[in-house]
Amino acid sequence: MDSECTFTRFEAAAAQHPQRTALVFLGDKFSYARLKELVDRFAGGLRQQGVKKGDRIVLYLSNSPQFVIAFLAAQKLGAVTVLVSPIYTSHEIQYMVRDANAKLIVCHDTNYGYVREIMADSPLERIVVTNIMDLVCAPKRLVALMFDKAPSGTVKGGPETVWFKALLKSAPCRDWPSIDPVADLSYILYTGGTTGLPKGVPGNHWGHVSYVNDISDHVFKGHVLEGGDVYIAINPLFHIMALGLMMAVGLNLGNTTVLMPQPMVDAILDAIQRYKVRWMLGVPALYRMILENDRQETYDLSSLRYCYCGGDALPREVLARWKERVGVPIFQVYGSTEAGHVCYSRLDAGEPEPMCVGVPLPSRKVKVVDPATMEEVPPGEVGELLVTSAHAMKEYLNRPDETERSFIRLNGAVYYRTSDYVRLAADGNIIYVERSADILKHKGYRVSASEIEAILQDHPVVVGACVVGVPDKKVGERIKAIVVLKDDAKGVAATELIRYCRDRLAPYKVPSYIEFRDMLPKSKVGKLLRREIRDEERRKQQSDAA
Repeated sequence: MDSECTFTRFEAAAAQHPQRTALVFLGDKFSYARLKELVDRFAGGLRQQGVKKGDRIVLYLSNSPQFVIAFLAAQKLGAVTVLVSPIYTSHEIQYMVRDANAKLIVCHDTNYGYVREIMADSPLERIVVTNIMDLVCAPKRLVALMFDKAPSGTVKGGPETVWFKALLKSAPCRDWPSIDPVADLSYILYTGGTTGLPKGVPGNHWGHVSYVNDISDHVFKGHVLEGGDVYIAINPLFHIMALGLMMAVGLNLGNTTVLMPQPMVDAILDAIQRYKVRWMLGVPALYRMILENDRQETYDLSSLRYCYCGGDALPREVLARWKERVGVPIFQVYGSTEAGHVCYSRLDAGEPEPMCVGVPLPSRKVKVVDPATMEEVPPGEVGELLVTSAHAMKEYLNRPDETERSFIRLNGAVYYRTSDYVRLAADGNIIYVERSADILKHKGYRVSASEIEAILQDHPVVVGACVVGVPDKKVGERIKAIVVLKDDAKGVAATELIRYCRDRLAPYKVPSYIEFRDMLPKSKVGKLLRREIRDEERRKQQSDAA
């Protein structure tokens, strides 16, 4: 394993199954041979643009063949992919581009404007632009253009801008650099920070390979059909859970991955029926959306065999309704950006309980501890989950303060503090209980309350802010902000603050509600007591329900 890179098994699968369909996107199919050729050509194009081993490349893309091609090409070149959400605003990506010291960015024409906004005040040297339909066959592009079905943006161009399709005309790269899976970085992902700024999480090739191979070699062994299976990629690939599972069950094994650019329920159900999908990953909100779709009964979902859920606790009623509708259970996956994939449900252990997130992967070791003393609690008692692995890196990029806060040394090993509270069952399963008060779950995304509070407190009339999650069956939690204004503030309404957040945050981070108060609860040392407000909101909701 320590000699493998992120692309090693993909290369083997492409050699073994060259004519097998690797990707399906908007009905168009890409064989392994074609995908590998596009990867090698794009790598050649990147090299012509001056990209070399160790350079940081931002992928500002939605689920598409372009994402897969750019990711694999950068990995083979030894470049470091910085994976960011395509719906981030210029305010968000500017920080990440600077923090990662990125040289090149690959984006859609629809978010190209955000890149141009930050270009002059960033380390970026090149912008590679693509339209979502660029690699779809010409007749479909024409129909999409005629009926205005494909989003597009204005690209002014300039010496720093080059089109994705132009790079695909380059000669295939054949002279690959030597990559050390342990010493060389594979990616940088960003996650919420306790001080408001996102934290860059670096990962090496060895760390990524360790959990991806655990999944395919241990969890799925005997269940996945190598060279003959179909997986549907709905969750965004810039997320470590979705990217890892696509490689583990799809591209590393010669199987077909159906890429969904957006989580549109009818399109998902049609794809499952059309391509006989057997594997899928979703968040609780997605499974609920499917079950509540008026037309879901008209689709044949009988091909589904292995449905996984991650990102949030799975409600019992969603699990029961899915089993009744589809005839198979929903299995669980648990992980984090810092630790990678950590736990999976055993496929041979029967139907999992909703709050059971499975057993740790072989490459991961866990402890359940008292967060105050870091002493392990007895099995069955609630404590904070700590995770370590010989493979995973254990630091944040340029953030020694956050590293010290989130990673702790115990008995000679460095553990990541997940801030999730769990119980360890007698059979080795991890039972999820709750998470720290400063991490919210909205539509399957982990949202940092501190990041939203920091944005609100940048507003000239806001002196204090507290962000909490209000439980909601459809989206997990709705985001509510409690705000304190300056004494002389006049005419500032909730709509203005929400608009202020919308200009600076991805849509899933924007508060749904804003409440104004004269003060916020704080400890004797001045620390915001966010949990008190969260508990207060839950009591209100229970009272209203009664």
